[in-house]
Amino acid sequence: MLLLFAPALFALTLATTAPAPTAPDAAVLAKLLNEFLAGASRDDPAAHERFWADDVIYTGSAGRRRGKSEIMSDVRATPPHEPGDPSTVFTAEDVRVQQYGDAALVAFRLVATTTSRDSTHVAHYLDTGFFVKRGGRWQAVGWQATVQPER
Repeated sequence: MLLLFAPALFALTLATTAPAPTAPDAAVLAKLLNEFLAGASRDDPAAHERFWADDVIYTGSAGRRRGKSEIMSDVRATPPHEPGDPSTVFTAEDVRVQQYGDAALVAFRLVATTTSRDSTHVAHYLDTGFFVKRGGRWQAVGWQATVQPER
C-alpha cells in the first residue's frame, strides 16, 4: 500500500520544497536596487527620494527605526566629501527577489567597501526590502538591515 502512495508523496514533497517561480519584475527591482546603491554611495539625495516610499519603515543594523523624513534629513546633513576623505561604495550580492503581484521582497548581501588613504575595510550586511508598486513605480516601504557576522 505504501508503494502506491510513494510517487504521490515524492511529487508533493518536490512541489512544497521547490523554489518560488521567477519574479516577473526581478530584473526591474535588481536594477532599481543597483541604481539606488550607486546613488547612496555618492550620498545623492535624489536617489534616496526616488527609492524610499513616503511611508517607509527602515530599521537599520544598529536598531534605529526611521521614516523617510529622518532618512532624508540624515542624507542632507551629510557634509560634502573632501578629497582624501574616506569613501564608501555599496554593492549587492546574492540578490533574491520574490514577487507577489504588486508587492515584492528583495533580500541580498550588502557589501560596504570603505577606502581611506591607507586602508580598505569591507563590511557585510544582510538586507531585506519590502517593495510595493504604486502608479507603475516600485518603492521600498519596509527595510531591515542586519550586520553579517564575520565568517
